[in-house]
Amino acid sequence: MRMRWRMPFSAITLLIVVPAAAWTEPTTGPAQSAMVREAQPLVDAINKHVAARWTKLKVQEAPLADDAEFMRRVFLDISGRIPYTSEARDFLDDKAADKREKLIEKLLESSGYVGTYSAFWRDLLIPPDNNQQRQLLQRQITPWIQKKIRENTAYDKMVFELLTAPVATGNTGGGRPGRLGAQNGPAIFYQANEYKPDNLGSATSRLFLGVRLECANCHDHKFDKWKRKQFWQYAAFFAGIGTSQPQDFGDGQGEEDRGRNELTIPGTDIKVKARFLDDSVPDWKKGKSPREALAEWITSKDNPYFARAIVNRIWGHLMGFGIVEPVDDFTVDNQPSNPELLDALAKAFVEHNYDMKYLIRAIVLSKPYQLTSKMTNESQLDTTAFARMSVKSLTAEQFFDSLALATYYNESAPVTKGGRRDPNNNVVSPRDEFIARFANNSDKRTEPQTSILQALALMNGKFLNDITSADRGQLLGGAVLFKPEDSKRCIEALYLATLSREPTADEMSKAVKYIEGGGVSNDKSKAAADLYWVLLNSSEFMFNH
Repeated sequence: MRMRWRMPFSAITLLIVVPAAAWTEPTTGPAQSAMVREAQPLVDAINKHVAARWTKLKVQEAPLADDAEFMRRVFLDISGRIPYTSEARDFLDDKAADKREKLIEKLLESSGYVGTYSAFWRDLLIPPDNNQQRQLLQRQITPWIQKKIRENTAYDKMVFELLTAPVATGNTGGGRPGRLGAQNGPAIFYQANEYKPDNLGSATSRLFLGVRLECANCHDHKFDKWKRKQFWQYAAFFAGIGTSQPQDFGDGQGEEDRGRNELTIPGTDIKVKARFLDDSVPDWKKGKSPREALAEWITSKDNPYFARAIVNRIWGHLMGFGIVEPVDDFTVDNQPSNPELLDALAKAFVEHNYDMKYLIRAIVLSKPYQLTSKMTNESQLDTTAFARMSVKSLTAEQFFDSLALATYYNESAPVTKGGRRDPNNNVVSPRDEFIARFANNSDKRTEPQTSILQALALMNGKFLNDITSADRGQLLGGAVLFKPEDSKRCIEALYLATLSREPTADEMSKAVKYIEGGGVSNDKSKAAADLYWVLLNSSEFMFNH
């Protein structure tokens, strides 16, 4: 194994921030696709409301990102990976005025979009941790989520289906779910919350309403209006879950909560009936189950929380910060930084039938999304102004998949021999081990915390050393086959494969000097491997900027 710490500091100076370049606004007129034309009014509204706040705060917005910075960003945000070298070359060489719009549409129709947003919702519905049971539940619910994302199911319909999913609440022994729970995708959400009304009330209020209601579980909320009684009134919509053996109501639904709409507050003799968070009461005479009544109220176009909560969450996912931050903490004392922007997003989302692709398309077409991440003025320090793009850490999946793509790594034929096995004697693949080590459960991707183990895994880990070795790594092995006089082509190939851009003149000059001088080993191939390693370990590669 080569000891990379011997690399001279001059090699590190190859990493220079991507320069911003001129960029034009999205095209208008007949050349626009129907999808873009439909999104344009919301794009204009986003630009207007954000610009108004820049004026109010006397903020100088950053320049617009150049093509390379935008391309890498939108690939990661929509498709969950960096572009292939060929994709990067094609986009950078394209002179069409609408090439950004076309790229967005291509990515929204890709399998990468399905995978990325399936993982997004999987981790929200069942937050990841090292518990093997929860990891199993994540795998079990994923096919249902993938189907909904692939079909672009309207968000309100997806949530309604989740909230009203048939759930076999009777246990089969050992804490295992009943028959329906084991077979029905959405029912996995209930199993993950142990079928408990308080868990389900807390989870659904945070996910779908942006309200951290669990703070009122044991006492009145200290910093908001929610009372303990309100918490248990909301939890009562799930009162029938997990308390009886499966029953057949003759309609194929297998509902155990039908007619159950009250519970006793723990530690008291107080019984409360299900009541919505706006303090209204369901019309129980209509014969709906409590969860059906709750689903109708949550997904109603008149619900003051539902649409605002999801557009804020997606905005935060793409921009690094929510208009309300944290994204699931709408409180009296935590008002939106730009209420007009939040209202415009929510209104348009509802008017376009909760179309998630429509929402994402409009945000990534907007000017704030397409600003460079490089700070050019101190006024841009205010993240709530969205005057420059926030630098976001990659998810573990994005990190590994981008690393594998940049190195032509094929897990079905791994460069590393053998493999570790878990306590159940299952082989732990390099991807599984990498994701477990780099999993980031922080709510703030703009405040990443890298551990010593993570740093060492990249700096001297066998996996990264193998894939950047001139005699083992596929991409490097091909790049260094160029003739000595073609070292510039080798350098360009490495930059495009890793950073999705061409090197600057200064970077090229330093890289040529280092490689043609043979580096610390007096070997051009090993010097190229050193450059490769530096690029993969750079902050530019490890972050979405």
